[in-house]
Amino acid sequence: MFRRGAKLDPTQVRDRRKMGGGIAVAGGGIGILVLVVSALLGVDLTAVVPEGGSSAFNANQGDVLEACETGADANQNEDCRVVGFVNSIQAYWQGEFAAAEAQYRPATTVLFAGGTQSGCGFASSQVGPFYCPADEQVYIDLEFFDELAARFGAEGGPFAQAYVLAHEYGHHVQNLTGVLASIGNDREGPESRAVRAELQADCYAGLWAGNAVRTGFIVEVTDEEIGQALSAAAAVGDDRIQEQTQGSINPDTWSHGSSEQRQRWFLAGYRGDGPDACDTFSGEI
Repeated sequence: MFRRGAKLDPTQVRDRRKMGGGIAVAGGGIGILVLVVSALLGVDLTAVVPEGGSSAFNANQGDVLEACETGADANQNEDCRVVGFVNSIQAYWQGEFAAAEAQYRPATTVLFAGGTQSGCGFASSQVGPFYCPADEQVYIDLEFFDELAARFGAEGGPFAQAYVLAHEYGHHVQNLTGVLASIGNDREGPESRAVRAELQADCYAGLWAGNAVRTGFIVEVTDEEIGQALSAAAAVGDDRIQEQTQGSINPDTWSHGSSEQRQRWFLAGYRGDGPDACDTFSGEI
């Protein structure tokens, strides 16, 4: 998957997993923190407690993954694989921004276990992977992928991780370009701006996948790997999640789009020529 001699930059990923961060009770407690699976892969942190909600969190960033030096390390170690994907995704967007004569600001990915503090407040792993615009960082508990497979039927595999990371970095791009700020209160419904933003992030993930080899980190992207990404995209469709958790589907409460839409927009990016292929804000979606 990764070019063995590719030089990794582990400073783009921080590891907080050994710092604890278990969910502490404060005031009335956050024991009632609800598993909002509809927030998976999104930026609407409905299950995030305001800052100060954890009395047990160690605020230090933790050490970078210094052992992750080359693509060979990424091929052998899951943590280094995350570093490799993050490096490739950001290399792609840095190139796209430069081509548009714009400045790309790198975003750090934070690995955590159980819960962590972010610029958007304290978040439990139950929120799922998320991007926080306030501190421009991506947060992910890698155990999320086990949940994705066990509960929602995702195929799993390394490129499922790649899809999730690329989706969250799609939100970072939206933050840099002002798209996130334009969502406002239009956060529910099949044609809402929130759904359109999520589908655009899916498209951006596909855009990276279609250009991953060009970044110099990835040797090739196989049909099997694209299948892993599509399986993950389908697993977090609003219709799939609602059917699994509620037994019924209500598009009026959608915030991320259907499984079919998420797969279709990922493929639109994968087959597209550039960011213009990801205009989810015009016309029907």
